Amino acid sequence: MRDERETAALAQKIAAKAHAGALLALDGDLGAGKTTFSQYFAKAIGVKEIVNSPTFTIIKEYDGADMPFYHMDVYRLSMDEADELGLDEYFFGNGVTIVEWASLIEELLPENRLNIYIEHGGDGERRFRLTGIGEPYALWCAEWNGIGAGNDDSGKK
Repeated sequence: MRDERETAALAQKIAAKAHAGALLALDGDLGAGKTTFSQYFAKAIGVKEIVNSPTFTIIKEYDGADMPFYHMDVYRLSMDEADELGLDEYFFGNGVTIVEWASLIEELLPENRLNIYIEHGGDGERRFRLTGIGEPYALWCAEWNGIGAGNDDSGKK
């Protein structure tokens, strides 16, 4: 992604597929744009509030146009602390969830999800690798690969 407009476009593309119980598992370089992506995603599903990093609050809840948006940052949690939070209520609830630093609690994540890895590229670029695990996420990635958004096998996005 050469600029934030492309990040916003990717977030919109994914938001168009989002449904209650959808889980986006974000990981990547520090400062690569996980929260920025989350902000664009939230806007795309109709969140009117300012979305900022839930680093110290762990979980923030927002009202979207058709469903709630749950934004989590588990960077500062141990696996035991995360397990005690009852995250399943969010993961399998009536909203869509984004978990930043998701690999830190991978054992607690639902089997089916969209993994998004964001890394720094040259000249301020961001690179996104999308991996759909289970249905419908694998189908999303296959569709996007055919139209240019790619998945983890397509390299630079």
